[in-house]
Amino acid sequence: MKDKCGIVGIYSSNKDKNIAPHIYYGLYALQHRGQESAGISTSNGKISYTHKGMGLVYEVFNGKKLKKLKGNVGIGHVRYSTTGKSRIENSQPFHTRIDGLDIAIAHNGDIVNSWELRRKLEKEGHTFKSTTDSEVITHLIRREYQKDNNIIKAIEKTSKQLIGSYSLVILFNHELYVVRDPLGIKPLALAEKNGTWMVASESVAFDVIGAEYQRDIQPGEIIHLNNKIESHIIKGSEKIRRAHCMFEYVYFARPDSIIDGRNVYEVRLNIGRALHREHPVDVDIVMPVPDSAITAAIGYSRESGIPYGEGLIKNRYVGRTFIMPTQEERETAVKLKMNPIKSELENKRIVLIDDSIVRGTTSKALIDVLKEAGAREIHLRIGCPPIISPCYYGIAMATKEELLASNKTIKEIRGHTRC
Repeated sequence: MKDKCGIVGIYSSNKDKNIAPHIYYGLYALQHRGQESAGISTSNGKISYTHKGMGLVYEVFNGKKLKKLKGNVGIGHVRYSTTGKSRIENSQPFHTRIDGLDIAIAHNGDIVNSWELRRKLEKEGHTFKSTTDSEVITHLIRREYQKDNNIIKAIEKTSKQLIGSYSLVILFNHELYVVRDPLGIKPLALAEKNGTWMVASESVAFDVIGAEYQRDIQPGEIIHLNNKIESHIIKGSEKIRRAHCMFEYVYFARPDSIIDGRNVYEVRLNIGRALHREHPVDVDIVMPVPDSAITAAIGYSRESGIPYGEGLIKNRYVGRTFIMPTQEERETAVKLKMNPIKSELENKRIVLIDDSIVRGTTSKALIDVLKEAGAREIHLRIGCPPIISPCYYGIAMATKEELLASNKTIKEIRGHTRC
């Protein structure tokens, strides 16, 4: 599974400061959230600048390109596609003009009713350059702003038309606006350093430039960053239930992030502790499926007193295994991605910790790899509850029919993985 995108926004009260390098470093820290394209938009009050391209952050930007992105306010984006194919037209931020004013938008999330909204906008004469839901948001804000020239009202009216998840950074008229959907599905946090305000999908983006985490953007909150911070709450959003994405804690976010006030590393430790309390087992070693299950395995080890050890080494230069066309190729790719340390596995009783089971392909292949390496017993423990249906709010996930837990009991899953 893959999440959709990471976003950064920075406003500096120092008008002579160029914040593009800070945005670059913030995006670098969020590279795990998207590896298809990257982009930055900045403004110096007179001119707006945008550069974006396909590839990783360091591939898209160099020193010369960053120097051209002038200004004390700007936004940035790294992309993984869920709506819209992986191509340059769909890279962000989206930059356009409204009544002579520049606007650039970067989005993390997925709008479920985007195609319905797009068809309505096209009938009204709006022209699209991409196939993404993010450009739909851009056109909606543009349309609403032209009605009464109030950007806060335009954002609020746009939000009431959207069904789905969205954390947004908006560069408009040399000012920064930040939005989080009323459900609070996608994370977004605020930090400050010497008069420079920064927002990002995860707090790790703050650490790299030394900004101090202040708080999370609240669900349904619109923040206006200029020389001061102004907070607006979308009307009615305070009555809506919250629906934070639990996969941020289990898998997506970096463990050194703080999301909605919770330390992700501590959450994963607690998952491991709970796994042992609920499903203890007498084994020789606690072993993770690297990298996302490492922290949970440490928690299991600490709670149980069973030694923690590595038995699988991850090759970080192998792509996604689930895109391979045949089962045989997927299993071969798993072996290429995870190689066993036989000296740590021979005749050992192992409890293997993983973050989740999607199709079950990887789990089944890893069990076979461990058995072939000489493991005597393998007990599989999964930190996430059974995934019985897809998520349509910004996660690239298998169809319901492909999800192992959608039509199998825990006992049947145990038989499938042969552990």
